[in-house]
Amino acid sequence: MELFHSTRSTDVTVTAKQAIRKGIADDGGLFVSDGLGSVTVDVDTLVGKTYQEIALTVLSALLPGFSEAELKECVAGAYGQQWKDETITPLKELGDDYILELFHGPTSAFKDVALQMLPRLMAHTTSGTDAASPTQRVLILTATSGDTGKAALEGFAGVDSTGIVVFYPAGQVSEVQRLQMVTQQGANVSVVAVRGNFDDAQSSVKNIFGDTLLGFDIDAQSHTRLSSANSINVGRLVPQVVYYFAAYAQLLASQVINNGDEVDFVVPTGNFGDILAGYYAMRLGLPVGKLVVASDKNNVLYDFLTTGIYDRNREFFTTISPSMDILISSNLERMLYYFSDGDTELISRLMSDLASTGRYEVPTEIMSKIRQVFDCGWADEDQVREAIADCWDQNHYVIDPHTACAYHVLNTTEGTPMAPRIILSTASPYKFPRAVLEALGQSAPASDFTCMDALHEFSDMEIPSNLRTLEGMAPRFTGEIDVADMAEYVKDMATQFAQ
Repeated sequence: MELFHSTRSTDVTVTAKQAIRKGIADDGGLFVSDGLGSVTVDVDTLVGKTYQEIALTVLSALLPGFSEAELKECVAGAYGQQWKDETITPLKELGDDYILELFHGPTSAFKDVALQMLPRLMAHTTSGTDAASPTQRVLILTATSGDTGKAALEGFAGVDSTGIVVFYPAGQVSEVQRLQMVTQQGANVSVVAVRGNFDDAQSSVKNIFGDTLLGFDIDAQSHTRLSSANSINVGRLVPQVVYYFAAYAQLLASQVINNGDEVDFVVPTGNFGDILAGYYAMRLGLPVGKLVVASDKNNVLYDFLTTGIYDRNREFFTTISPSMDILISSNLERMLYYFSDGDTELISRLMSDLASTGRYEVPTEIMSKIRQVFDCGWADEDQVREAIADCWDQNHYVIDPHTACAYHVLNTTEGTPMAPRIILSTASPYKFPRAVLEALGQSAPASDFTCMDALHEFSDMEIPSNLRTLEGMAPRFTGEIDVADMAEYVKDMATQFAQ
């Protein structure tokens, strides 16, 4: 069985189940497996298969230690009637290119693909000799820039022996995103706004995981282990690999490509998880030409990929694509591990530099290998609005501001010669109805829900009922705390959920 270890050390190894239950390694690193790619997926065998069948094949290659029966149960539960499209992630033509719709799940965002799966995977980590700990209760901590929070709440609400706490940056998510979170039902959930930005919240959550004394104290007081639903958790990351294979299989089925032809993927990303899943797919044998990083005005990833220097010491912008307003891209650490051929000493030094100075520089020879796989671009606020309008004018298709970043980048980068290009569409435009309506040159009413109605009248695109019914719902969670108070809040919630 292939084991997992930290990106920063190989001293301690764990099983896939243990890695998922722990969420993050004790040294602050992220769990990786050196066996990635040792088992490959024959894409030709996926043609005509359902999403669920493709998911079983791909996850079996990525999660050794889970039995076929366990994975079948997880897949059946994760990708069932809660999805509005039976293909789960339908691929549609967009002019000469394609768009992969990832927003047909229960919260209308791509995070559903993974966060309908993660709670089910985690449910199989608590028993038997492979259990991570005799402690049965788990408290999930999640920092969100907008979409992860609701998707995680939806996935973990009501799950036995599990609690979940979601931190979101106060005033820096859309009104629809905020209402999705603060109206969440369930006795085992808690949502709180943090005074700061997403990076502040994410860094604090990672520090909480790294606080050994706090972890021991929580375990002693409430018999609870902390874990994560962010993409730092390998169980959150690997389900996203599936839709890359599903997209390729759909192109094969429609005879747009032949087996072995390369395909480019253009991915709006802030934390680097969505596009890292594409790299995992590539390691599993998917014929990928380029993985194209699409950033918004917070273009730290673009600067890194073009200069080799990662520097978060810059102005932070609050944009109309809030889920990408991120300056610390956690999953980049996994990518660097693989491209450095598993040099844990280098990764430790780079992450130490990031923590102490806010920047690091990657050796030239490693950057050369990275650029063979990854391309990049970014869009400012005006370009995002122009992209939304142009996509409508050219294709009669409405996109949200995050997908608009990818649309702009697709039209301003060359791509692999002769390769089809696929945009990953990450959210329903109805999650950001005001920004989309204004970009389309329409006047925006005072209420976001009236904006939804106006956008529907303009485009005739169906409004997801899970979003429209938020109007008038009373918030359950109205709290707001400082970053410095997050650890104490977690401790209090662990005690409360244990009662």
